Amino acid sequence: MKKRILLLIIYLTFISLGLPDSLLGSAWPAMFGNLGVPMDYAGIISMIVAAGTVVSSLFSGRVIQSFGVAAVTTFSVLMTALALMGFSLSGEFIYLCFLAIPLGLGAGSVDAALNNYVALHYEARHMNWLHSFWGVGAAIGPMIMAGYLAKGDPWSNGYHTVAWIQLSLVLVLLLSLPLWTKGKQSETHTSEAASPSLFDLLLTLPGLKQALVVFFCYCTIEATFGLWGASYLVFERGFDTDEAARLTSLYFLGITLGRFLSGFLTAHFSNRQLVFLGQGVIGLGLLLLFLPFSATIIPGFLLIGLGCAPIFPSLLHETPVNFGEKHSQSIMGMQMASAYVGITLMPFLFGKIATFTGQGFLLVFLGVFLILIFGMTRQMNQKVAVQKTT
Repeated sequence: MKKRILLLIIYLTFISLGLPDSLLGSAWPAMFGNLGVPMDYAGIISMIVAAGTVVSSLFSGRVIQSFGVAAVTTFSVLMTALALMGFSLSGEFIYLCFLAIPLGLGAGSVDAALNNYVALHYEARHMNWLHSFWGVGAAIGPMIMAGYLAKGDPWSNGYHTVAWIQLSLVLVLLLSLPLWTKGKQSETHTSEAASPSLFDLLLTLPGLKQALVVFFCYCTIEATFGLWGASYLVFERGFDTDEAARLTSLYFLGITLGRFLSGFLTAHFSNRQLVFLGQGVIGLGLLLLFLPFSATIIPGFLLIGLGCAPIFPSLLHETPVNFGEKHSQSIMGMQMASAYVGITLMPFLFGKIATFTGQGFLLVFLGVFLILIFGMTRQMNQKVAVQKTT
């Protein structure tokens, strides 16, 4: 019973993790004029948040080793709540940049801590459902902001509400502290006390370098298509902007629903099978978009989202199996950092490339990274298998 209650709290935490991720994009059209800055300055805040997330992910293993998952999660959610409260009270762009630092640091620590905890203590289906709940939070954030903006209220009200939701979660997490399992996790802490550095792990663990490339490439596909999919429809396929926005929502709907369905598929398929199945579905979706027919666009967008759905959570859940529980927390942080580097840099890089090639190059760009994922995943599995037999 305690384990189920804790799982519910972890789900709620992942909903709260998704809330601020989509808040800036939905609020920015109302924010930048009020702040007196150019529209493209949203990218500065986003980059600072992402940089903080990368740093906290890399060092999460050592921090969690010292303080434990429950304490780190609670403190990190408190840090993000206070940062969001600061956003709601600030009217200066420079202050938002400073507040973006704790926002990113808190998000990275929660992500790495909870992903590893679920990988160690729960079944694969719960990892898929966990990331489905992130999608729920990412969808609710813009709805909260839109509700205030529709009434003519300032954007700060949206941040204020989300901050109070986060603070409420901090209280729930404090009450849940006795529920957290200390068995496997404490053993991991003890073992990691004398563990090698991240660089040593990278050099000595077979398959880890390939795993980091896989996470980087996957998040390149997810983030790049999410950012530029609508532009592809407008500039290459002749859609109106509102139609393109609605169709792009199918992609995010596919990810959220796909992760919910993937939780049930774990009863019939292994994590590795789901990863390859997802890659195949993405490939089918890209193929449909390559075809010069308007009827294939809707299923193409939906299939790419469905294909993305099982890959990330399945790879995360397989981490202790691939690399052992001893170093799983440190490796989880490395994987999350690699993922966020892809999210941060590659959509920006494609935007620069598209100024020369046009948006039509999007499908080729994504296809190249899909081939890389397939090859690196096979290499990772082979190296891990060889290590286990020696």
